Amino acid sequence: MRKLKLEELGRITVEEYHTIPKMPVVVVLDNIRSAVNVGSVFRTADAFAIEKIIICGISATPPNREISKTAIGATESVLWEYIEDISEAILLLKSEGYTIAGIEQTDHSIKLGSVVPDVGKIAVIFGNEVDGISDEILHELNLCIEIPQYGTKHSLNVSVCAGIVLWELTKMRL
Repeated sequence: MRKLKLEELGRITVEEYHTIPKMPVVVVLDNIRSAVNVGSVFRTADAFAIEKIIICGISATPPNREISKTAIGATESVLWEYIEDISEAILLLKSEGYTIAGIEQTDHSIKLGSVVPDVGKIAVIFGNEVDGISDEILHELNLCIEIPQYGTKHSLNVSVCAGIVLWELTKMRL
């Protein structure tokens, strides 16, 4: 066994990336405090060919040194936009036919493995590292998804959470 060299990985260019089909998933970042977490989500979105990222509230936007540190160029490949008010972003996504899914622990959340595979276009909202998704938008969600956890902690880092959720959504579409 040996590690593959970069030239053996068959990676596409940023220009080629812009032409490939994307998974019909929009990531919405709701008041993410850490620019490093934003950058990590960009990198994960690139890996799974996510349609785009919408950045809301206090979340940092590119260009930003901390985002670049973890995105490693993914801010150039993944489409993104900034919409300050998350309610406005949700209204836009609903008007475009997206199912709006909050990634949050609520009294009505469903476990990640229980999500129906054929949800069509979906927007997944990831909330603030301390407070989660903004309370004022909970009533605007079509569904709430939570990642089952079995240890003593009740949450995951937002970028780790995004990686798990986006991988599960990718698996459902393979």
